[in-house]
Amino acid sequence: MADETKLKWEGKATAELKASTAEQIWPLIAEFCNLDKFFPSVDTCYRKEGTLGEPGLVRYCEGKMGWANEKLLTIDPINHSLSYEVMENNVGFKNYIATLNVLPMEGGGCKIEWSFVSDPIQGLKVEDLVSLVDDTLQFMAKKMEDAVVCGCAGSKLDVENC
Repeated sequence: MADETKLKWEGKATAELKASTAEQIWPLIAEFCNLDKFFPSVDTCYRKEGTLGEPGLVRYCEGKMGWANEKLLTIDPINHSLSYEVMENNVGFKNYIATLNVLPMEGGGCKIEWSFVSDPIQGLKVEDLVSLVDDTLQFMAKKMEDAVVCGCAGSKLDVENC
């Protein structure tokens, strides 16, 4: 039997947006420090260090579940992709790296893919984390699409007033 403490958890969630293009949604994902506008349990998100839009940027996020510092590892505006890692946190994440991709769909619209690799989180099963990521992504995708459709997704993001 394998030593389960050395196993990595992997998961992926996808959300389809029928009324928005990848070009409309990507800026909302790429603006790494706006998570509090879309993530259901994040109340505060701001740049802690680094340059906006550049790898090495660290954001601080805090909300109902706890707090985390997250570092932007890669960002590719051509292919609409970014990856980040959760660093210091009080939520239980260890060696968590996520990738977000915004992809066009055949026939119109786009989809957001959120994949992750992580050490196991004490008190959870991998299925719990996959379900949390999927629920969060569905919520975020709806808020992002609503912001695009109502015209609130401009340079001064104001999704609260859509």
